[in-house]
Amino acid sequence: PSKEFPVSVLQNGMKMTVEPPKGLKSNLLRAYQGLDEEWFEDACSQNKACQGAFRKMLFGLFFFHGLIQERCTFGPLGWNIPYQFSEPDRQICSDQLRIFLQDQDPVIPYKALQYTASEANYGGRVTDADDRITIATIITDFYCADIHKDDYKFSPSGIYYAPKFTNREGYIEYIRSLPINQDPEIFGLHSNANLTCAINEVLAMLSTANTMQGAGGGGEGAKSTEEVLAEMSGKYLHDVQPPFDIEAAAAKYPVDYHESLNTVLNQEMLRFNKLIVRVRASLADVGKAVKGLVVMDANLDEVATGILRNTRPPFWMKVSFPSLKPLSSYIADLVARLSFFRHWETHGHPPTYWISGFFFTQSFLTGVLQNFARKFELAIDTLGWQYHVLKKSFADQETFTKPETGCYVYGLFIEGARWCDDGGYIAESQPKVLFSEIPYMHWDPVERHKDPTDMDRVYASALYKTSERKGVLATTGHSSNRVMTLLLAISEDHTEKHWRKRGVACLCALDA
Repeated sequence: PSKEFPVSVLQNGMKMTVEPPKGLKSNLLRAYQGLDEEWFEDACSQNKACQGAFRKMLFGLFFFHGLIQERCTFGPLGWNIPYQFSEPDRQICSDQLRIFLQDQDPVIPYKALQYTASEANYGGRVTDADDRITIATIITDFYCADIHKDDYKFSPSGIYYAPKFTNREGYIEYIRSLPINQDPEIFGLHSNANLTCAINEVLAMLSTANTMQGAGGGGEGAKSTEEVLAEMSGKYLHDVQPPFDIEAAAAKYPVDYHESLNTVLNQEMLRFNKLIVRVRASLADVGKAVKGLVVMDANLDEVATGILRNTRPPFWMKVSFPSLKPLSSYIADLVARLSFFRHWETHGHPPTYWISGFFFTQSFLTGVLQNFARKFELAIDTLGWQYHVLKKSFADQETFTKPETGCYVYGLFIEGARWCDDGGYIAESQPKVLFSEIPYMHWDPVERHKDPTDMDRVYASALYKTSERKGVLATTGHSSNRVMTLLLAISEDHTEKHWRKRGVACLCALDA
């Protein structure tokens, strides 16, 4: 603080922040009302064509600014990470737009403008790789040659468009005529996105309410807290099986040059054992603590609170696979994963793999690639994947046979779209169906230079472990949530851009 400015004033002062307005209409209104009239009139005034192009594209920029801010309300469907885009970002882009158009008139450098906006100015805040692709896709709707056409619309409904050449008041008048609440279609999202938004708001509110509930007591006919803890800890302890016998598994599945999945199995068992030991020990101690046999410490208190509130204890999640499920569903999921690996250990390598059941999915994928590379004596870094979604009838077989190359996988879901079994491509979601199951898939390794996939007819969908989508970079160099990129076929009626704006992604597990 300056010596001339008393510290006591700062200490007793009140901090005020200006929040971005809610809603697309309010956002546009603030942008135009805050415009300097003289700056607006003088911009690109050397000729009528340049001035007209500037005003059309400036409206597109302001619309883009409001749109990417409002996408945050849709959670991971909008952005994997909620970003705080600010007015200085918009102001810098406005100045750059004026400079580019004035200096390069009559040529409009669309690519340069798209790059400076989506990669440099706004993109500087975007840290997630998939979000960077999304924002670079969205800007092409506004920084494009079509925006100068009077019949060009920003959405299928035709409500939103860049008005014809007029003054600042004319733009404000048009903005005031827009609906207060915007539909998801303006963001490129499906109408189900409104339902997703509402569900997320209610779940956040209920989660907060859940954290505020007291321990409760055993009223007449009701169980006391101690009885609930004793019963549920005993039930969960019974459900979660003891740790794997690592020595026996290593003897049965030794390190083999031609079968890398032996190593994958042993590593997965080690990871699950670490979790099993912690879960079983803490559940047993909670049961003892209720009886007064052991002292309740901070970790046991977390587990007890989780049991009472049906939430995942942070003490477990430190050594767990990513999950957003409530505790009861989390235990059921853990039991299913352990059963999958016990069946694998007992009966040998399965013909189909539950891809969602792995602790570290990337190790399994690397193992399959290694087997292929060693079988055909190829360099593993020259290999990629071909993704074949099989017919739903494939799952009706009584017995499965391993494919000659690659692997059959199942257990995936898709959000923002659905898989059309008849057409063999992704299609629009059914009303009120937020997640759809993907049929069995055949993931087949292929040399990249021999890959026959038509990249113009596929959508590069990210595969995440949970619906939260965002993750942190682990020491292995992998995201804690993102698994890989799946290439899914699209129909002739849609482009990759359509599904990118839809926020379509594949998931290994749901939240329930």
